[in-house]
Amino acid sequence: MMALTVCGLAPRANAQHAGPKQVLVLNSFKVDEQFAVVTERELPKLLAEGLAGGVDYYTEHFDFIRFPQLEFESLHLDYLRLKYKSRRFDLLILLGGDATEFMSRYRNDLFGGAPAVFYSNTPRPGLADSTGLINTLHFGPSIELALALQPDLKRVYVVSGAAAADQVFERQARTEFRPFEGRVEFTYLSGLKIKELLERLGTLPPHSAVYYVYVSQDGAGENLQQMAFLTRVASAANAPTYSWADAAVETGILGGRRRDQVAQAKTIATLALRVLNGERADAIPVSSPNTDVDQVDWRQLRRWGLGESRVPAGARVLFREPSIWDRYQRYIIGAVVLMLAQTTLIAGLLVQRRARQQAEIESRRNLALAADASRRLTMSALTSSIAHELGQPLSSMIHNAQAGRIMITADRSTPDAMGEILSDIETEGVQAAQIIDRHRAMLRGHQLDTKPIDLHAVIDESLALVAHDMRARQIEASVNLSSTPCIITGDQVLLQQVLVNLLMNAMDAMTETPPARRRVTISTELRAADVAVSVRDAGSGLPAQIDGALFAPFVTTKAHGLGIGLTITQTIVEAHRGTIDARDNPDGGATFTVTLRRSGTQEIRSGPASVA
Repeated sequence: MMALTVCGLAPRANAQHAGPKQVLVLNSFKVDEQFAVVTERELPKLLAEGLAGGVDYYTEHFDFIRFPQLEFESLHLDYLRLKYKSRRFDLLILLGGDATEFMSRYRNDLFGGAPAVFYSNTPRPGLADSTGLINTLHFGPSIELALALQPDLKRVYVVSGAAAADQVFERQARTEFRPFEGRVEFTYLSGLKIKELLERLGTLPPHSAVYYVYVSQDGAGENLQQMAFLTRVASAANAPTYSWADAAVETGILGGRRRDQVAQAKTIATLALRVLNGERADAIPVSSPNTDVDQVDWRQLRRWGLGESRVPAGARVLFREPSIWDRYQRYIIGAVVLMLAQTTLIAGLLVQRRARQQAEIESRRNLALAADASRRLTMSALTSSIAHELGQPLSSMIHNAQAGRIMITADRSTPDAMGEILSDIETEGVQAAQIIDRHRAMLRGHQLDTKPIDLHAVIDESLALVAHDMRARQIEASVNLSSTPCIITGDQVLLQQVLVNLLMNAMDAMTETPPARRRVTISTELRAADVAVSVRDAGSGLPAQIDGALFAPFVTTKAHGLGIGLTITQTIVEAHRGTIDARDNPDGGATFTVTLRRSGTQEIRSGPASVA
């Protein structure tokens, strides 16, 4: 297939006139030929871009290949003379040899010797005041491409037509194929009837290929449209088809060394603009640019099972279906980045979680040690109370034992009297043992051990622990408990530690309070879902300097305090899913209130080393 491009040039006498340049394109082929479509799309745009005043662009199509009769020349001549009799063209662009020959005979008559730029496959002498491009056809390079794609290729079947022009192309092909005859066998299917040719192409042996040269007429004299017939050839052949034809894009051929039609149009436009911008056409040498490029149809590679890796470097692969990566590259990269970010985030969170768990374990361990130290410190402060509590039952036991010995010595003992004495000793011993157990529980390391307990019993035990110390400090204890038992699920020892801490803090707060006003009031308020235990004192109130940090670790106003008592108290309460708060009383002093869920309203958090 021949490709042509034409650019307009102003006539000498009118070269400098203002306004758009007048350009007429005379095309040898019909309007829907592929190259005609490309040049019609590209040339007006390229010329307009290169001309300050724009371009007035006209096109005519001869279609001499299908209508070669001489009588049509006169009709074309009359048609052009009538249509353009009032036009003076700055440039004629002649696409194809037939248009060039026609203008070499009639240009002066039609267009007053307007300069011309021609594009042809073969030299066209005899056209004065012109320049052009001779783009020689090349058949051999397509065989090189076929051998690259089909390394096992043994036979090439060459298709050409019966017309004289077809035979010219075949002779050129035979010349260019001779260097390959030692590598492959060539069989020329020349001038066959359509049916015979298509049947032959459907029964080719393995390791074959088809090369389409040019068929404008078959052996029966039927004129053929080139690209339509090439499509039939490629469809009928049972082997890959190659061609040089620059328009053979959608015909089903595998590939070939073909013209780059856009590059051709740009080359023609560049030459035309030189003439339109003032250069003499006959002063510009005729050139022969090579715009051929290897082209491969990706769909045909798949059809024939040929790997794309065999495509030579620099070849164009047409119609490649985009891979998932090509289609969704941004999304895939985004998803991978997102997944990596999520993975990094999750890994960071896991590391952070592990570190937090380790910190919590360490914190609980430290808190356990601190809680144990706090209990020991509290019990140390209650030493006199412990001694006093144990002193009473021990003294009673001693007196009862002495009385019994006297009665035995005086021989005045009776079974009833001795039984009464021994019963008293037993009662006092049990009381002493309970006192020792109560204090030992407070001194022993402890973990959360929940069970239903009566909060009133916890209050009684706590008051018993500090009773002697309260009397020694001249502090009166007032108890205001609800009439209904306060049953909660909790740990008796730890809750006892909470109340003892609060009672000890209340007593410490009233050091400067006059004895007559020293009073600690413990009260309970039973609600629908919880119970509130309040410890109220008449001391100096909450210290202003630790506002907001009352329960923070190591914050204290006591000279010898550790600053962990209230922190431990809050931890124990929270382990029971409760709350603790403190407020100043309107009439002086402070009130600490512990709120705990009643039994059956929620589960208590439990586990080893929760508190100590």
